[in-house]
Amino acid sequence: MDINLPDVKAEVEAAFGRYEQALVSNDVAGLDALFWADPTTIRYGNGENLYGIEAIRAFRKARSPHGLERTLEKTVITTYGRDMAVASTLFRRPVMPGRIGRQMQTWMRTPEGWKVVAAHVSIIADPDEG
Repeated sequence: MDINLPDVKAEVEAAFGRYEQALVSNDVAGLDALFWADPTTIRYGNGENLYGIEAIRAFRKARSPHGLERTLEKTVITTYGRDMAVASTLFRRPVMPGRIGRQMQTWMRTPEGWKVVAAHVSIIADPDEG
């Protein structure tokens, strides 16, 4: 299997960048467009377990648009072949001092482009501040 083919990695990095911009600007339609519209899509959040695109859409629409700004650290994107990738990153938000967020996404190439098919977000005490 080819790992991190440069053209594929660039495609996923661009999709990840679109996701990040949509997230911090609370572009619900943009976020929705980047998740696979399927009942098998899963997003585990810091306080919610979302099964299926409809649950993810409902969460996004109900979420407050405040406090979404963040900075990323140690982002790693790894591609597997031409159609699968994993994006992992740490993030910090001004509204959560002393805590650090962790995000992992599994991306899949679809006929409509790269889509998140599984995501996990969690927030923990910052181990570097302990």
